[in-house]
Amino acid sequence: MITFKSVFLASALIAGAGSLALAQSASTVGAGSNSGAAASGGTGGSAAAGGTAASTLGVGATSGGSSALGTGGSAAGGTRDTGSSRVNGNANNMNGMSKARAQDKGTWSDSKTHTRIHKGEVISRTKSMAHKPGGPPVKSTTGIDTGK
Repeated sequence: MITFKSVFLASALIAGAGSLALAQSASTVGAGSNSGAAASGGTGGSAAAGGTAASTLGVGATSGGSSALGTGGSAAGGTRDTGSSRVNGNANNMNGMSKARAQDKGTWSDSKTHTRIHKGEVISRTKSMAHKPGGPPVKSTTGIDTGK
């Protein structure tokens, strides 16, 4: 069984490694588990290009009639850094979305995570992208669904 600690640690390592890169890079990771009575999981990722970096993470857990969901992100290194996070819903149907983008002229890093708890399942998807002028963007996407 993979724990939230593993998801956070893996995401922290990705974010740290990605922010040090001078070339463009994008990485994502996800983990989930379902025991029938409870489910937990999440995804996270980071992207870096030039001096810009962006990371997002979303995790959720549900057991019986209780659910919890957390999401967040950060962007740094650009001349225009933006980020937003939101969580809404109730114990039966929760949604969380985080977006982070760092941009410096034509160089940018972008990460988005959408996490959902619905009918006793945790569904999460992260997409990270980075771009430096002169080449195509690099992309990484990871998704989990504890019901499948």
